[in-house]
Amino acid sequence: MKKDNIVELKNVSVSFDGEQILDGLNLDIKDKEFITLLGPSGCGKTTTLRLIAGFLEPDEGDIFFEGNRINGVPAYKRQVNTIFQRYALFPHLNVYENIAFGLRVKKMPEKDIKTKVNEMLELVNLKGLEKRNIDTLSGGQQQRIAIARAIANHPKVLLLDEPLAALDLKLRKDMQKELKKIQEQLGITFIFVTHDQEEALTMSDRVVVMDSGKIQQVGTPQDIYNEPQNAFVADFIGESNILDGIMLKDFSVEFSGQKFECLDKGFDTNEEVDVVVRPEDVDIVPAEKGMLRGVVTSVSFLGVHYEIIVDIGGFKWMIQTTDENFVGDNVGLYIEPDAIHIMKKSEYSGKYGDYSTYSEEIELLSEIDEEE
Repeated sequence: MKKDNIVELKNVSVSFDGEQILDGLNLDIKDKEFITLLGPSGCGKTTTLRLIAGFLEPDEGDIFFEGNRINGVPAYKRQVNTIFQRYALFPHLNVYENIAFGLRVKKMPEKDIKTKVNEMLELVNLKGLEKRNIDTLSGGQQQRIAIARAIANHPKVLLLDEPLAALDLKLRKDMQKELKKIQEQLGITFIFVTHDQEEALTMSDRVVVMDSGKIQQVGTPQDIYNEPQNAFVADFIGESNILDGIMLKDFSVEFSGQKFECLDKGFDTNEEVDVVVRPEDVDIVPAEKGMLRGVVTSVSFLGVHYEIIVDIGGFKWMIQTTDENFVGDNVGLYIEPDAIHIMKKSEYSGKYGDYSTYSEEIELLSEIDEEE
């Protein structure tokens, strides 16, 4: 076990009713880091959290905490606390008593409990609300109380299972910043579960992208976004144009019938690959100046930018730009070498790619609007 790892999962597998939920999972979690398990519903992220918490035991494999194997150690004996989507606060206790609950269970002296509760209220910006009933608080305030109660015992690891899902968008964004600040102040390891990509990218030191019980990629938010390892990661994290390509040689790739310079190397000559181009990395230029040419089929204004769908030989590209374009315009696309990212073919190749369905949905919605 590496010294700076606080939790390690080794070859962990779990199945329910014959269905494989986790399949040979290996994951190292560093001390004092904010790590996020990210993926669609059913990918195994909450199961991973429950294993670390001690609510569930693996069918195979081992779980280590600070170098010690903790398979079979009950949840209450682990230096871990969990915050769920439903905060599980006690409605019959006021704010002070909710935070003090775990400390009383540990038989901490009353004087020390008072000091600790006040410290926690200060940390979550709820000083002065000690006597309030839980049901008089807003969702955001309840969230803060749940955090204060969970960290009052100063666990070494805090597990957070989609804790912001019930909040509205603005409050969620505020709480993202708040959680990151609290984590840095306390120096506790946070293991956060979400299916929200933006949430994961905003808060995490590292992101673990999961699908079908397996880890697809682990890395910093920048790594995951800029260097996705397969078509699933590229599609799940943000928007992506994913095309079939052929790696002609180092730094040279062919897709959409054209050759492009890129920054990738180390592939076989003429190896079939997946090519990712992010929508914000493409420039729309006059048709005659484009490396590729096509027709605008859809334009959506999103406030900060336009999302434009361009049909190039039947492949629908998405481009995000601040320049206005119109349906029916003939345009060119200009793509710099550093905008092109090459990936090995994988089981996900061909499952993701263009924005045909997106384009059809937009057209269908606009037809409905016109009818109304």
